[in-house]
Amino acid sequence: MFGSRTRRLGAAALLTLVGALAVFAAAGSATAASDDIVYQVNPLVQPAGTSSFTNPFCHANNLICYSPSDLRTAYGYPAGLNGSGQTIMIVDAYGSPTVQSDLATFDAAFGLPAPPSFTVDCDAGCPNAGFGGKDGSTIAGWAEETSLDVQWAHAMAPGANIVLVVAPNPHGNAINSAEALAIAKYPGAIMSQSFGSFESSIHGGGNNIQLQQAHQNYATAAAAGDTVLASAGDWGATNLGTTENAVYPASDPLVTGIGGTEGYPYYNGLAGSPPPSCTIGVPCRVGLATVTCTTATNCPTTSYGGEQVWNEPFFGAATGGAESTVFPTPSFQTGVTGSTHRTTPDVSYNASISGGVLTYLGFLGSASGFYIFGGTSAGSPQWASIIAIADQARGLAAKPKLGYLNNTVYGIAEGAGYSSTFHDITIGNDQLAGTPFGYTAHSGYDIASGWGTPQVGNLVSALAAS
Repeated sequence: MFGSRTRRLGAAALLTLVGALAVFAAAGSATAASDDIVYQVNPLVQPAGTSSFTNPFCHANNLICYSPSDLRTAYGYPAGLNGSGQTIMIVDAYGSPTVQSDLATFDAAFGLPAPPSFTVDCDAGCPNAGFGGKDGSTIAGWAEETSLDVQWAHAMAPGANIVLVVAPNPHGNAINSAEALAIAKYPGAIMSQSFGSFESSIHGGGNNIQLQQAHQNYATAAAAGDTVLASAGDWGATNLGTTENAVYPASDPLVTGIGGTEGYPYYNGLAGSPPPSCTIGVPCRVGLATVTCTTATNCPTTSYGGEQVWNEPFFGAATGGAESTVFPTPSFQTGVTGSTHRTTPDVSYNASISGGVLTYLGFLGSASGFYIFGGTSAGSPQWASIIAIADQARGLAAKPKLGYLNNTVYGIAEGAGYSSTFHDITIGNDQLAGTPFGYTAHSGYDIASGWGTPQVGNLVSALAAS
């Protein structure tokens, strides 16, 4: 399954992508040493149709999709806070040749202002690679990921500054160098990483040294007041293997790992499930949102509906969630997980493909247009937005930035306010179809969904008061 794609694009300008994480065993655009960590995002592509941006139920392509306002309403983002004065730092390899114009098109479509500043930073060396040649699909996958990360970090905190940190290739040394420079350059930023490598591939030698270098970067980030986030993976508890297999860097105790959810009840018309039953003027549940249809085709989001663990066999994807084989139980998980090792995810967010987010890609020639993305890679930049909003609220109260997050999040979740700050996910599991193992969700913390998804307004208040 590594490197597999259903391509492309024909006349349809709207596709469905899942930001699946994989370790890339062969070389990237620069030759990888045999013991390199080589991170990769590898979107799996499913053609879809066209859709109205005002309708979270995409009738034309038999999938549910969401705009920024849909998710802002469903998750209860607070009015009056937009991340102003904060910096969200997106890290990707290769970048995208159209990332700035893509963001402008995205903003125009959804009525969003441009970010106060948008910086593309390639201090570690700007990539010199096109989409052609044997690595073209790898580079294109990173370009897709880059547009997703930038647009959705900005969408949910439009007042925050955006810094796109571009590594020249996806090797451990390049990513580590780019992050080390950026951490020194942007203290107090919120760093989102929508990439990962299976822990099973980290077997000693050079790539273990690269993991130690990355861990030191995250320690430096914590000392600088940075918050560091990473996606927990998109292929279940085993990540296509025969035993459980966590994804790094989400499994690092200095990183907050982001898992995935899908709507409950779940709908996927491509798999033949019946459409949600909606009567005009009567609220009904569509994906994670409860909607009220004013006409047969206009169903604006009105409130939160329900969620379960993200697991979509039709697309061959499910949230990561597993015990680490590298890190023992950190102090913030003592007495919480029942494990002797670090477990991920810590928290979750919508990651469903049928229930994905609209993103503009402008480097595809005649096929450029809006696409639907799913995967835990969509959750990390949106959690970065939540932290930006919380840091803004803390600044208004003359408090320092949150910085290292896990102690604070677990403290809130273990307290009396858990039910008001998180949606506790109690349904579903992260056993990818065809694999032998997975974890089942239950009340409180579980390895399939962490503490659950945010009730953003209440969580921001708790974070601001912490």
